[in-house]
This record gives sequence, structure tokens and C-alpha cells, in this order.
Amino acid sequence: MTDSHGLYEVFLRVARDGSFTAAAQGLGYTQSAVSRQIQALEEEWGTALFDRLPRGVRLTEAGRLLLPHAEGMRDRLRAARAELDALRSLGGGMLRIGAFAAADVSLVPRTMAAFGERYPDVTVVHTEGPTAKHVGLLAEGGLDMAVLSTPDGVPLPGPQLHHLLDEPMYVALPRAHRFAGRALLRLVELADEQWIEGDVRPEQTLLAPALASGFRPRVAFRVNDWTAKQGFVAAGLGITVLPALAAGAVRSDVVLVPVDPADLPCRKIYAGTPRGLGHSPAVSAFLELLRTTATAGGAVIR
Repeated sequence: MTDSHGLYEVFLRVARDGSFTAAAQGLGYTQSAVSRQIQALEEEWGTALFDRLPRGVRLTEAGRLLLPHAEGMRDRLRAARAELDALRSLGGGMLRIGAFAAADVSLVPRTMAAFGERYPDVTVVHTEGPTAKHVGLLAEGGLDMAVLSTPDGVPLPGPQLHHLLDEPMYVALPRAHRFAGRALLRLVELADEQWIEGDVRPEQTLLAPALASGFRPRVAFRVNDWTAKQGFVAAGLGITVLPALAAGAVRSDVVLVPVDPADLPCRKIYAGTPRGLGHSPAVSAFLELLRTTATAGGAVIR
């Protein structure tokens, strides 16, 4: 045992037992090994720490001065070891996760609930916002993991990506709409409809992938909140695209009809982690539960 921590452990044991021999027996070392380590510590400090007596040893004035510092170091290292053990065993620590709004309808909260049941001593801190925000936070070290989305075929540079699911798109219609009973819709059939979108610019909405084929929606109202969008749809003020992850919160007076994937491809949903960094035990456990939740139906259609 040659590290400084080991030397101070030996120092404290000798100070307690008052004997190299007794300390060696208690530590499982030879008497000569204990003597060498005390000598090494004395050389480090440039002074004798023990008076060698005919029977045993006694702390010198320098040794008495060093004693409380050595005890404090031992206690701090023990506390650090306990915290590290808790981190490894998920008996403590913190997990910082982010997610975009639709993922927070069902996928993320269900995963958080399962994680909390299994690992109640890990503190989970949650941040909501768009994918671009979370990509930046992952790069800056502000998040440990984020649920991210990107249209099919559009790269998402930066984080390390772990695929969770492919999310289909739906059109939200009022129950009395002429297409409410359809099993599938093409966007061309909806060319004359008024649309409720989060941005008046189609390229900033879920309809963006359809623009390349020439589809141009008539955006009548700009509404950001998912619940508010459904209120506009239910009132007959227009229709909107709803991603599958948000479908679990659809209201009873709104009908969801799938959009043909040829018009709106499935959106790619990933768990993102900082690139080039190893996963903590909490990140690995949460990622496993995310995958389980996604496979079991993270995108729920009612």
C-alpha cells in the first residue's frame, strides 16, 4: 500500500493502537511493512510523527498536529466512496433528461415513473423544449440524455443517437368532418382545408416534409399548444397534424386519421447522449427503460 490515502490509514491505526506490531496485526500487514509506511510518511512531511519507545510508539507534537487532518481526510474519502458506490448501484446521484413536447405526453413520463419505482434514490431533473435546444444542452454538458426527433432522412448531427421508434403522423379532424371515418388520408385530399399549425411558415411545421412534393397548406391560425390546437380543430376552425407520440392525449371530440407515409414519412425518435462520453449507470438504466416503453407502445393511439 503506497498511496497517500493508505499511508494515512496506517498512520491513524498506529496512532490508535500505539504500536507498529498491533497496527500491523489489525491491518493484516507485516510489522516491517507498517514501519516502512510510517517512515515514508515522515519523509514526506520532513519530521518524525512518532517517538519510538521501548514498548510501542507515541505521537510526537507534529504527529498530534497531523492527527485531526488525517482523520478529516479519512472521513471525506469514506464519504466519497459511499457516494460513488451509491452512484454505481443507482442508490443516489442525479439524472438530467430533456424531451420535446410530444414525447412528454406519454413516452417520457411513463419511463420516468418506471425509473422512479426501480431507483427511487436517483434524482431526475426534467427539461422540456425543442430538439435543437436539447442538442445544444447535450453538447454543453447541461443534459445527460434527451429524447430527440427528426424527419426521416434528415440527419441530426452532434449527439450519439439511440433509435427508439419511427413515429407516424396523423391528421386531427373534428368528429363531423367528412373524412373522419377514413382509414388513411392523402394530403392532396386536404388541399382545400384550413390548417391549425404552430407556425405560419409550413417549413417550420410537421408538414415540412410534404413541401418538396408541392403541397402548400392554407395556414389559418397559429397555435403552439397541443391542447389548444385540438380545441380549434374540435370547433371546426381547421385541421392539424398530430404526431403519434401526442395521440395519447387526444380529446374525445377529435378524430385521428393516419396520413399516408408517402406524403408524411414517419418521424425518427432517438435518445441522444453526449458523443464520446461513457454512459453513467443511471443513463444506461433510463435508456433501457425508454426502449422498453417505446416497444410496448410509447406512441399510443386511441
